[in-house]
Amino acid sequence: MLKAPTNKFGRVGFRGELALRFGVKLADEARPPELTCDQVMAVATVGDKHLPFFAGYLLSFEHLKDVAEVLGDTLSAGGKYFLFCNNIDLSKKYQVPYKGAMFYVLPIDESTVYNELLTLLYLEKNDLKKKDTAGKLDAVADAALKYDITFDTITYAEGLELMGPVRNPNEGRPV
Repeated sequence: MLKAPTNKFGRVGFRGELALRFGVKLADEARPPELTCDQVMAVATVGDKHLPFFAGYLLSFEHLKDVAEVLGDTLSAGGKYFLFCNNIDLSKKYQVPYKGAMFYVLPIDESTVYNELLTLLYLEKNDLKKKDTAGKLDAVADAALKYDITFDTITYAEGLELMGPVRNPNEGRPV
């Protein structure tokens, strides 16, 4: 977890969970969010209204819309936004334009966003071991900002047609 300045001057980093949809609040009862984007990694530059880098995990591709709505005006055409979705074909990688931003939509299977990004960006885990959380986030964000590989571009509607069933993340777990 991180919500603080990183080791790079003028940069603020975040690692954690992003609430996408809240439940109905009854009286003073605090309820957990109904929908979240998990394993989020993001950086922002002080004074800049756009997020240059964002990555996260979604159980279903359809929630890309929720991420884009929550992030709203902080998204830009020049930003690097990576969403790892659990219900897309493991052999496919896409780019999805949505609300003026381009999202890299990638499969994830029994791994973490951090590990998947290290593999995608060709970063060596051993090179990052001695860094603190902020330093690791800086290294990942810097590599992501240079990322320029392209994949098949599909629309959000086409992605909805291509996505598979949403799996139950608690399936097969002992009670």
